[in-house]
Amino acid sequence: MKRSLFRIAFFGLLLPFASCSVMKDSAKTTNSFPKLSLEAHRGGRGLYPEESIAAMKNAIDMPQVTTLEMDCHITKDRKVVVFHDDYLNPKFVLKPDGTEIPEKDKSLKIYAMNYKELIKYDIGSKFYKEFPEQKKQVTRVAKLADLIDSTEAYALQKRSAPMFYNIEVKSKEDKDGIYHPRVEEFVDLMVQVITEKKIAARTVIQSFDIRAVKYLNKAYPQLKTSYLIDANYTKNTQETIAALGFTPFIISPHYKLVTSEFVKQYHKANVKVIPWTVNSKTEIEQLKALKVDGIISDYPNLF
Repeated sequence: MKRSLFRIAFFGLLLPFASCSVMKDSAKTTNSFPKLSLEAHRGGRGLYPEESIAAMKNAIDMPQVTTLEMDCHITKDRKVVVFHDDYLNPKFVLKPDGTEIPEKDKSLKIYAMNYKELIKYDIGSKFYKEFPEQKKQVTRVAKLADLIDSTEAYALQKRSAPMFYNIEVKSKEDKDGIYHPRVEEFVDLMVQVITEKKIAARTVIQSFDIRAVKYLNKAYPQLKTSYLIDANYTKNTQETIAALGFTPFIISPHYKLVTSEFVKQYHKANVKVIPWTVNSKTEIEQLKALKVDGIISDYPNLF
């Protein structure tokens, strides 16, 4: 109980500080959101180990890429790490001794591990059959803070302008305390890193979890938010905005949902449309023709 009260008090103090810092960061930044946000999904996992610093740097090397897309989880010791799954996925993760994790084993939860334990696993050497072109190399799970330090420094060398970021809160409504902390704490920890690294004005925070998106808007209204929706989503534009209780900066649908009417209705509501995950040149060009505001792809070389 004492520990819980401490966290509540800590994050209560953090909220106004972080919001103020976000505003200062935004005021100092002259960069506007890309006219067409071309985003390397998980850094471009079709080409490099997903969510890795190496993948992000490879994306930065591609002049057409404007935005680095990534996902975050929280470790047992409250470190914000860049990883998609809430467990170490046997499809592409190797144990510290180099052996494979049993195929259906989902027991190695990120939230149950301290970071010093997590970084012993290799997420980049094993052949990943879904992405046969992926460059193989020993890769460790990165802390969000370290990844931002690396990408910011690399972009400064390679680019005339800094990168934008699209960072996902990987929370689920029924998984608080199991795969992640309370959604409010999850968001607070992420925003603290983003604010400290002074990238808030160039960052969109996205989530499928409507709680996370609503909390972001309430606690950090200066931040840009994106609501992710899957292929089975059925609410229309007005119903979506009503469910959120505010108008998000972006709606990010599964690309199969996108039609000219879909784009028209969200644009009418002043919401940008950035579909995921588009992995063929033909479909990328078709979506551009529909006047979407961005595209998320595992293969940023196709942009």
